[in-house]
Amino acid sequence: MKGGLSVSRDIAAGQVSAGPPVRFKSAADAQSYVAQSGVQQVKLGVTDIDGILRGKYVSRDKFLSALDKGFGFCDVVVGWDSSDQLYDNVTYTGWHTGYPDAPARILPDTGRLLPFENGTPFFLCELTDAAEAVCPRGLLRRVLDKARQLGFEVSAAFEYEYFLFEETPDSVRAKGYRNLKPLTPGYFGYSVLRSSVHAEIYEELMATCRAMDMALEGLHTETGPGVLEAAIAVDDALSAADKAILFKTFTKVLAQRRGLMATFMAKWSNDWPGQSGHIHVSLRDRAGKPVFHEAGSPHAMSTAMRHFIGGQQRLMPAWLAMVSSTVNSYSRLVPGFWAPTSATWGVENRTTALRAIPGSPAAQRVEYRIAAADANPYVALAAALASGLWGIENKVEPLPAIKGNAYDQAAPPELALPGTLWEAAQRLKASPEARSAFGDAFVDHFAATREWEERQFRKHITDWELARYFEII
Repeated sequence: MKGGLSVSRDIAAGQVSAGPPVRFKSAADAQSYVAQSGVQQVKLGVTDIDGILRGKYVSRDKFLSALDKGFGFCDVVVGWDSSDQLYDNVTYTGWHTGYPDAPARILPDTGRLLPFENGTPFFLCELTDAAEAVCPRGLLRRVLDKARQLGFEVSAAFEYEYFLFEETPDSVRAKGYRNLKPLTPGYFGYSVLRSSVHAEIYEELMATCRAMDMALEGLHTETGPGVLEAAIAVDDALSAADKAILFKTFTKVLAQRRGLMATFMAKWSNDWPGQSGHIHVSLRDRAGKPVFHEAGSPHAMSTAMRHFIGGQQRLMPAWLAMVSSTVNSYSRLVPGFWAPTSATWGVENRTTALRAIPGSPAAQRVEYRIAAADANPYVALAAALASGLWGIENKVEPLPAIKGNAYDQAAPPELALPGTLWEAAQRLKASPEARSAFGDAFVDHFAATREWEERQFRKHITDWELARYFEII
């Protein structure tokens, strides 16, 4: 067990220990815990295209059988949108296939105990066989395989901004998502006052994250009413994305259990900045030596780091749909609201899309700032990493770094970002680099789902349209 914590100690306690989190290294570990602990059910989860964790409980007997043989999970989880509406423009699944079960595998080393479910184990899963080509976690795993072929191991960390409201799922619907009450009023960024008044919320979140082995490196108020920012501690890239999915899901769970609601929308109000989902990435070689640091070079940036940034910069406009994946994402990408508006980079510059962060060999990294909180962590990290690897392979030099305010400087046309989700989907479909990195099946499926998302938006009349046109036109 991870952290040297024995299974039997936790079984005896009947709950998650206050010490190191319980984690499983192998199927044998998971089997032993479930067989001996007395739990009667296990919870399983699969991440859908939009980054929503879909899952179910299974009996202990079903789980023990599935550990060895796998199990079936209805493939509709990659065939519908965030509102459970069925895509009508994808070929992998649909009415034409009858929505059969897709084979799925349980990932024993993702197992952890749910602290508020009496020690019920939770495991992430992946779709396999034909479904693996469109499975978001499978996508990232394949990109990481490519990194290893090139001689690299990848470290990553996610940080999220999100708003908390004194609302419930019923109240927000009754209000039509208008006039919602944030947990706290006003601009109180980095507020000791706010975090101390609501200390029990912060403490519960941090304790839950520790218990589920997704510990936070930092948690503070951001600028705006009821907005927080959480930085998840760095880990190997696949585990980092797992932790990001779990963090978003169980932050919402904890909030609703307290009569609150959390949103990770890219931008929920025109009056406040959008919500970021920044990704920090660094590489190590096979011997474990950091790849991005080179003493004596400008900003201690190695050639590999420079080319990594060059690839990210060059491919960001074509791959934007993978990191700005909802219609709402494009409301965030406007000047002056701490979100980038073109594929720029700079050293320690938070107005650019890519921020090179110099430091010690272990701390030197790239922050991929274009991503919003609504992005699918597996898909967004796959894009950030694959574009950087492409840059290293092709020795792509970035354009000169931006100094000062990127919003005040005209970027070259080739760095312009798509302005809508529809345009972004077309750029992704037309990208030969995307097809090489991710496969035709994923690119076609994912782009089609983004086209669907845009078409659903176009069917609806907005309040802005009514107010602008109803009388005067």
